[in-house]
Amino acid sequence: MGWILLGIVVVLVFWVVSLYNKLVGARNGYKNAFAQIDVQLTRRYDLIPNLVETAKGYMKHERESLEAVIKARNQAVTAQKGAAANPGDAAAMTALSGAEGALGATLGRLFALAEAYPDLKANQNMMQLSEELTSTENKVAFARQAYNDAVMSYNNQREMFPGSLIAGMFNFVAAQLLEISKPEAREAPKVSFT
Repeated sequence: MGWILLGIVVVLVFWVVSLYNKLVGARNGYKNAFAQIDVQLTRRYDLIPNLVETAKGYMKHERESLEAVIKARNQAVTAQKGAAANPGDAAAMTALSGAEGALGATLGRLFALAEAYPDLKANQNMMQLSEELTSTENKVAFARQAYNDAVMSYNNQREMFPGSLIAGMFNFVAAQLLEISKPEAREAPKVSFT
């Protein structure tokens, strides 16, 4: 009788450890997926000052628009750092989503204004930066999808029985998806200068 009880306890301990390890693996998975977003957002944020500097030479009368892009970029960088410190945190993801939406909107306005400057549209540096930004926007979208998939998997494991028992015991909190807050910002800014 004692051996049977000991066997049940050992099986139960292994079961709890197994569920705990799956939750840890899923949590690490979404954190790694956010790290991929972080890399692409950093690249995007690094391209924007070069883009603004290039545009500055041609758009002397559009100083307010150029400053709005830099301000939105700086707010997005701050939000990115907050999200990177705690991927999955609802407040951090909401702040990043909002900052990204605002940055996308200001970039869209910048590119719309740039259409009125044929010399700027023809500038080789501007065309290259635009191409890199478009490529980076696509990579951000793919990385965001991978992150959201990882968060969904983690949240499913955390909320489904019997994982919910272990998640509650060991304080595994829900992770937040990264969604674009404005419908018009769901598309990458159009940056074609052809």
